[in-house]
Amino acid sequence: MSVSAVALGDDGKLRCSWCIGHDDYIRYHDAEWGFPVADDRRLFEKICLEGFQSGLSWLTILRKRDAFRRAFVGFDVASVARFGPRRVDRLLTDAAIVRHRGKIESTIGNARRALKLIDEFGSLAAYVWGFEGLPESAKALSKDLKKRGWTFVGPTTVYAFMQAMGLVNDHAPRCAFRARAAKARRAFRKP
Repeated sequence: MSVSAVALGDDGKLRCSWCIGHDDYIRYHDAEWGFPVADDRRLFEKICLEGFQSGLSWLTILRKRDAFRRAFVGFDVASVARFGPRRVDRLLTDAAIVRHRGKIESTIGNARRALKLIDEFGSLAAYVWGFEGLPESAKALSKDLKKRGWTFVGPTTVYAFMQAMGLVNDHAPRCAFRARAAKARRAFRKP
């Protein structure tokens, strides 16, 4: 998402221009995007949804997010890790989500790999936040995830994940929500 420009919303607030024009985007931008997250389920959900977004618009995925949550049992890592071939076949018939075998199987495989990260680091959050502030952090996180067997986690996907989960504050300099995200980041305690 381009983050350098701002636009005036109908409510008179300046926002990152990418969110203007769609109420779903505005709600997401104002309440979630760029605010720090330490909850493993939310982190796992977001990295999976960023993978599903590959080649599509984020608006498409955002509007299907509730269906994805139902399909992937709230993105409970341990539950998703237990999905087998029959569950994959069922998900491929679910018109409410993106029916892409590779992305569905990636989510399941990544859940299995996330369990290993949780065992090693104590939480997915502790692992992910360990990359915050590093030079070339998205590339480093992407490379490390791939080394660990994760899929659909290229640097662009990982950077979008980092933006959304507050590991970076990419609200435009004049965006009304930049200061709020910065305040939340200052109050945030890294896992």
